[in-house]
Formats: sequence, structure tokens, C-alpha cells
Amino acid sequence: MAIELKSAKDIEQLRVVSLMAAETLLLVGEKLRVGMTTEEINTIVHEDTIRRGAYPAPLNYRGFPKSVCTSVNDVVCHGIPDATVLKDGDIVNVDVTTFYKGFYGDTSATFYIGTPSADARKVTEAARKALDLGIAEVKEGARLGDIGAAIQEYVESQGMSVVRDFVGHGIGRKFHEPPQVKHYGKRGTGERMKVGMVFTIEPMVNVGEWEIDVDPADKWTVTTADGSLSAQFEHTIAVTKNGCEVLTQRPKPLRLSENVTAVFA
Repeated sequence: MAIELKSAKDIEQLRVVSLMAAETLLLVGEKLRVGMTTEEINTIVHEDTIRRGAYPAPLNYRGFPKSVCTSVNDVVCHGIPDATVLKDGDIVNVDVTTFYKGFYGDTSATFYIGTPSADARKVTEAARKALDLGIAEVKEGARLGDIGAAIQEYVESQGMSVVRDFVGHGIGRKFHEPPQVKHYGKRGTGERMKVGMVFTIEPMVNVGEWEIDVDPADKWTVTTADGSLSAQFEHTIAVTKNGCEVLTQRPKPLRLSENVTAVFA
């Protein structure tokens, strides 16, 4: 399947829906607290999305039962909101995808609940920087493999690993479309980036090894095979003539994720 290059009009629509997703994620950060359940996060995301006249894309997507993914501690991705209570020291990734007027916007962040352990801080900050380094590689004429190489080189230099089984993806009129954007690989390989390409970069970083397990019961929840902590950050990116535009850029810092120096004091 060919990679669809988005028009200027498409990009404008993607800006609108991506900002919606970013603002919903900001709201989650404002509400998060010790003692909250992941089901409560789901309610926040669902209600805020519907309030905007949009739809929470994960809901019923290939049978996924909730409106958002909530991945706590050793859950890598696709955690299903439930009665799980967030405890002091937990980390939780909240992955928001909004559908509005025919287009999707996709973003996620990992939040600190209470005071994080050294490993929790290490893996979360590595995942944050890995995303930034991946974005820095996006420009017309560069190759998709450059993104993965930059992420892998950094993460492994920190003594951690990048999950191989899940990758970034094209996005637009479909939730998932070409190209695949690996978070590992070699420079100078993969598709050349072209103006109008829109895709997610969403590295999943593990404290331990990169191998994962999928829950055989719910067939969604992905955990680290070795039980180590995992963290992830995600943005939706458009390739432009001047480099790239982060369509899900947030208008202010995320509470309990960004600008949390006081947490570490």
C-alpha cells in the first residue's frame, strides 16, 4: 500500500484533531493523582473527547473495549483501563487518539504518580529524550531508518532497550496506515521522507530487555517479558519543506510529566 502524501488542507485538519488529542492529554495530567483508577482516566478521556464533538478512536477499534490505553509500570502498551489503582511511585503511559471530521490525531506521555524510583525516572526521561531525538531526524530527503537509528543509539547508550514489536505508523484518514516507523535500525535505510508524509514516532523504552509478552486472556495488554519498567512518549509529525511540524505539540507543559523538577528534589 502506497504512502499517502497529505495536502495542505489535510494538514490543517490534522492540526485541529491533533490539538484536540494534545489538550485531552493535558487534562489527564491535571486530574491524575495517587489513588485514581485507570478506569477513571478512561472516563476523563471519553467525556472530554465527546465534549469536543469528536470520537475516542481506540473504543471498539479491532475489539479494544475502552477509549484510551493506560499502561502502568511494566505494561509497555495497550493497557486496558480497569479498577487498577495508581500508587505512589507508579508510572503510567496514557495514549490518546482522537477522531474528528475524518482525521486522526495520536499522542501519548508517561506520567509520574507520586515520587518515582530511580529506574522509573531513568526510563521515563530516556523515552522522552528518545522521542525528541527521533523528531530531530525528520526532514525532507532523510530516511525513516535515521529515526530508528537515532533512538536506538541513544537508548542503548543509556543501558536500556527499545521495543521492536511495535512501531510508529502513518496516520491521517486512517488510524494506522503506511509507513511503519521503526524505533531501531540503521541510518540510510528505509523510505525517504517527503513533504506531506504524516506519521507517529512513539518509542517504547524498557529498563531491561526489549522482548515483550501479550496477555493471552485479553489479547491486548503488552508487558515486558522480564518484568522491568517501560515508558513511552508519542507525537504525530508532519514532514514539511523546513523540516517537520509536531502536530500534537502541547500548548503548555504536562503536569506530572514535564517540568517536574520538584518531584526529584
